[in-house]
Amino acid sequence: MSVFQSITASPYTLNLAPCAILLVNLTIFNTPGLETLLHRASRIILSLAGWRLEGRLPSIPKFVLVGAPHTSNWDLPYTLLMAFAFRARIHWMGKKSIFRRPFKGFFQWLGGIPVERSQSDNLVEHSVRQFRQKEHLILTIAPSGTRKHVIRWKTGFYHIACGAGVPIVLGFLDYRRKIGGFGPLIYPSGDIATDMATIRNFYDGVAGKSLPPDQ
Repeated sequence: MSVFQSITASPYTLNLAPCAILLVNLTIFNTPGLETLLHRASRIILSLAGWRLEGRLPSIPKFVLVGAPHTSNWDLPYTLLMAFAFRARIHWMGKKSIFRRPFKGFFQWLGGIPVERSQSDNLVEHSVRQFRQKEHLILTIAPSGTRKHVIRWKTGFYHIACGAGVPIVLGFLDYRRKIGGFGPLIYPSGDIATDMATIRNFYDGVAGKSLPPDQ
């Protein structure tokens, strides 16, 4: 037996597969040490800025998290602060084109999941597949799909929840009252008109940064 064969046949050969899986699942929201630091720092920053937390992170492994109203670029940093403060390990969908080297690993560490967004059906199917493949997943989606005021929300998040068999949690940032957090948990009934009316009613009076609360 050669020296190489002897080494590879050794009972002490390391199995690196678990390490690879751990690295793939590691994000800024669950990196040991950094998670605690960002949690404490975010709560302090939000408190100094006059913001209050409301609601509680649901203790369920998978759900679609609605992020609304989405009216400003400021929504991103405040969403991240809220996520760290609540210890919410969120993920988000991004255009596949931004996940190219050398930034692919960085955006995945930030919680990003690459997806081809040229067709809405592909986005829904890809998202449903992610839910089926993962044991834990909080997928954050802004239903308007834009920072501009829209009369009718895009309903992709609803179809994702239905297809994956997971509930919808209503997250919010109310800039007028300076309150952010989690609202009710909704299990899609299949009656999209009724369920969407319930969701929209919850956000009535919630003021985005760039829009008054009655819009």
